[in-house]
Amino acid sequence: MGVNPGGYVFSQRQLRVGELLKKLLSDLFLKEEIVLPNISTKNITITEVRMSPDLKHAKIFFMPLAGLNSENTQAALIEYKSQIKFKVSQQWRNKFLPSLNFVLDQSFDYAEKIEKIILENKKHA
Repeated sequence: MGVNPGGYVFSQRQLRVGELLKKLLSDLFLKEEIVLPNISTKNITITEVRMSPDLKHAKIFFMPLAGLNSENTQAALIEYKSQIKFKVSQQWRNKFLPSLNFVLDQSFDYAEKIEKIILENKKHA
């Protein structure tokens, strides 16, 4: 089972539904079935989907290619989330389609920051 940063353990069902939604969104973005103004959805990577315990809310972590235009991409995803939800609903087979909450994944920046600190400490050691 997965564990979130707050220490809560995700159930197998949450993990399975999250992975299903992640794959579905990734496929839609890759095939450019979702159109966002001035943004190529091929350049958006869905890194993780966290489901609420009741499976009615999804926190979708994404990262634009090379981290470029991240604020514009997030604004577009939030603005067009009803169209995205409609496209997802056409292929969704579960009882409820969760509400979609798009969050910029900053874990790569955090990992890079930690790596720099480690390298800096090795130089001074």
